[in-house]
Amino acid sequence: MAESKQEAETIIDNSVVREAEQMSLSPRESLVESDSRDSPELPPHERDSVTRVPVTPGIQASTYLSRSSTDSAKTASPGYFTQDPAKQRILGSNAPQTQSPSDVSSPMNLVKGATSPHEVLRRMSIAVRGRRESISEIKAAAPDLALSGNIISVTFTTPHSLKYHKSGDWELGYRRGQSALFDSFSYLSSDDAPWNHTVVAWTGEIESPAESLSAPEVLSDTTANIPGLSQLSAPVPLDGEVPPTPPEVDGLWIPQEHQAKLEQLLAHDKRIKTIPVWLADDTETSEEGITLNDQARWRRYAEHTLYPLLHYKQHEPNDGRSERVEWADYFRTNLKFANKIIEIYKPGDIVVIHDYYLLLLPTMLRQRAPNMYISFFLHCPFPSSEFLRCLPRRKEVLEGMLGANLVGFQSYSYSRHFASCCTRILDFPSDSVGVDAYGSRVEVGVFPIGIDVGKVEHMAWSNDVSEMYNALKELYKDKQIIVGRDRLDSVRGVAQKLMAFERFLELYPEWREKVVLIQVTSPNTIEEGGEEPENKIASRVNELVMRINGTYGSLGFSPVQHYPQYLSPEEYFALLRAADIGLITSVRDGMNTTSLEYVVCQRDTHGPLILSEFSGTAGSLRDAIHINPWDLTDVAHQINNALTMSAEKRMAMQSSLYRHVTTQNVQSWIAKFLRKLVGTLASTKNQNVTPLLDRTLMLKQYRDAGKRLFMFDYDGTLTPIVRDPQSAIPSERVIQTLKALAADHRNAVWIISGRDQDFLQQHLGHIPELGFSAEHGSFIRHPGKETWENLAEKLDMSWQADVVEVFQKYTDRVPGSFIERKRCALTWHYRQADPEQGLHSSQALHKELEATVVKKWEVDVMKGKANLEVRPTFINKGEIAKRLVNDYNSDIAHIAPSGVKGVEGKLDFILCMGDDFTDEDMFRALNGLSGTQVESSHVFTVTIGASTKVTLAKWHMLEPEDVIEAVALLAGVGLSGEAHEQLSQVNLATVAGLEGHVPE
Repeated sequence: MAESKQEAETIIDNSVVREAEQMSLSPRESLVESDSRDSPELPPHERDSVTRVPVTPGIQASTYLSRSSTDSAKTASPGYFTQDPAKQRILGSNAPQTQSPSDVSSPMNLVKGATSPHEVLRRMSIAVRGRRESISEIKAAAPDLALSGNIISVTFTTPHSLKYHKSGDWELGYRRGQSALFDSFSYLSSDDAPWNHTVVAWTGEIESPAESLSAPEVLSDTTANIPGLSQLSAPVPLDGEVPPTPPEVDGLWIPQEHQAKLEQLLAHDKRIKTIPVWLADDTETSEEGITLNDQARWRRYAEHTLYPLLHYKQHEPNDGRSERVEWADYFRTNLKFANKIIEIYKPGDIVVIHDYYLLLLPTMLRQRAPNMYISFFLHCPFPSSEFLRCLPRRKEVLEGMLGANLVGFQSYSYSRHFASCCTRILDFPSDSVGVDAYGSRVEVGVFPIGIDVGKVEHMAWSNDVSEMYNALKELYKDKQIIVGRDRLDSVRGVAQKLMAFERFLELYPEWREKVVLIQVTSPNTIEEGGEEPENKIASRVNELVMRINGTYGSLGFSPVQHYPQYLSPEEYFALLRAADIGLITSVRDGMNTTSLEYVVCQRDTHGPLILSEFSGTAGSLRDAIHINPWDLTDVAHQINNALTMSAEKRMAMQSSLYRHVTTQNVQSWIAKFLRKLVGTLASTKNQNVTPLLDRTLMLKQYRDAGKRLFMFDYDGTLTPIVRDPQSAIPSERVIQTLKALAADHRNAVWIISGRDQDFLQQHLGHIPELGFSAEHGSFIRHPGKETWENLAEKLDMSWQADVVEVFQKYTDRVPGSFIERKRCALTWHYRQADPEQGLHSSQALHKELEATVVKKWEVDVMKGKANLEVRPTFINKGEIAKRLVNDYNSDIAHIAPSGVKGVEGKLDFILCMGDDFTDEDMFRALNGLSGTQVESSHVFTVTIGASTKVTLAKWHMLEPEDVIEAVALLAGVGLSGEAHEQLSQVNLATVAGLEGHVPE
């Protein structure tokens, strides 16, 4: 590898090599090779000692070295890289602008001699600079991935705003906001990108303009649409056109042929091919068409609950009634997106999901297609674990995001917060570059978004903009212009900006009447809930503007020019060009593209940029003047520093910022993100993912089934693991929920545990409909029976004396350990012992048993959670599972209550849940029976617990609480297990997703 680096350094400079390595470095290799990139000469954000550290105390880097990274490195497929120079196409104006090496190899030559996926991807990062790859060469470079060359970008709303006319005509307009994201879609859809690109998005609220009045004598209920008699009485325009009005969406009926017409328009759009998702209740959708009612509900949970919390704002607690419905709609939104993507998905496609409206979508897709290539990018901040804990649905949100192979963020702090949340809330091992989840590795990366520089420069120096620019400079020819342009919401810091400007005028009276602040506040597109509505923020801003102008202004001059309106693109770019200072004071922000556009517009005039350290761009634009918007005095000082800055310093600052913005543009951003994704896929190709249990699918199969079998482990499944095994008693909710489930005569419910008969009889034996298997299958008790059947009575138990002797020796050595004697098994527990001593002693004990007792007797040594158990070889849970399936496939009448006829036919629903090594026997047995004695799609095997475990189960759940929640879902009971109670919020969403509407 050293030789490869030396060869690369002859082609490009060291900074390029370092960037390429950082882009393609796999997490485990980075831990091994971090010494070479820990030089004190590097800035802190590039030193491994700063960035490559675990995010949670107690979890060290060595945790991840224990996993077999070397094997995956040897078997992983080559990376995704370059094409032959002979087939090189001239790079378009929108393609990433980077230097190309003089010696470019073919894909197979790049693979040749590479010792690891890291080396392949490093070469790829170097080779593709300034060039365009082709689909065929990408496929040839990563044959094991079997890439199709298709990218499915998923965002909440389409790039077009839609207006529907009852005649069937559609008007496609430009949707405000997210311009950088939509520019990345345009690039991926252009000939400059090597991919075939499709966007999947909701239509958004569809506007249907009111029909003109048919008779003059019919009067309108409002005068809003009646033109003014004079200019003075006319409504004040916001952008030179008609003021925007809320679309009339309630009860909008769209025939199916008109839906198809829109789908055809979007699918053949020259700029971005889009497949729309129609969001409505199933009762509002038919073959004839769709009725759109209250479409804003689909965004309410995301904007009322998630958006404020992700920006460190927490509402007052409420009774949760509205949130129950909003969460159900949010769940259904993600579910409908998942179903639409599955319709068009083909193996080898790459799915890229964007932003907080679709946090559940990665896992929903993973449940339906476990081998799908999925990435997720969050465009807004991600809070610390202490703040995310305030979200009631915090676990579901994190679980949803962890369905992706790669999760991207705008800044390093956001990525660390996410990894820390996964550890502190879900107890998943993590470091700063990834999370171990569901038997695989979810990579976490930082990818600051850019802008389409070519597009901005083309618009900013158009003739119309230049005319407006000259007019502005003439209007304020004796003034220094400070420009602010923000959305009027609670996180943009407009009030802080005005207060800092007021402080500036107070501290520096010499600048009064020489400086003007032009502040443009566009209406908020996010419907925030809580106690701080937009009109309250607007009132505060207006109050500050009037106070500043009243204190420091005069009849002929106002120091603050406030424009609460949208600007046309021409006005916006003219304002950025005319500015002497750009002032951004966000109190919490994702990626503020205004700062990037300001840098481009200042390429000739070199106006300084003052940027909040809480903005997502602060980490990228390091040469800007960083300020804390809460420190008003310091902001005032920095405004003065910017105004008095020398021309040489302004030019140096602008030169550095301009170079960064023009090279790290939106095309470069999406190209790096996809390159990292393919590198991640190559390094984790052979890992098996066990997805989170798809409760919607399980509920559907349960309802369709007429004959069902349930098999539950006890410890770690129905109850949490506790230090004292005798303290693991079932809660009242567990008992009531099991009662409700077993009360249905179509259900056969069994508890299959390593516990002895007495324990199971004492705590659950009062439920006659339950069946029991004790001591891993040594004893069974059928539902409705009171006697136990000994399946091991003919076995020789003489081995127990030898085992007790060995167990006792280790019990004497390890304080806190003890022996549990069962009729057919012996268990040595060290749960109450010192963790390190107990683990070390258990390993020694295991070896001694294998070397002595196992060779002499037909017994197995089973490693459990903080215990070792010895039992006869022919007694295990798998044999019980086989026996139950065979029995119930033929007859279920003996568990039916008296007077109820037994259910005939084969089993068409099996749910088996367990948490430890002994339960793998059940999973193995059921996997063997699938497809022969029972349909594979009818079997749900679920492992409970650690996200890193390798399992034979098809599905994963995290803790016993999730198990009871899933059982309550099937039984249709509430939090206490009673049928009359309302469903939990999570279960309500699942039922709504299946039924197509929120139940009453």
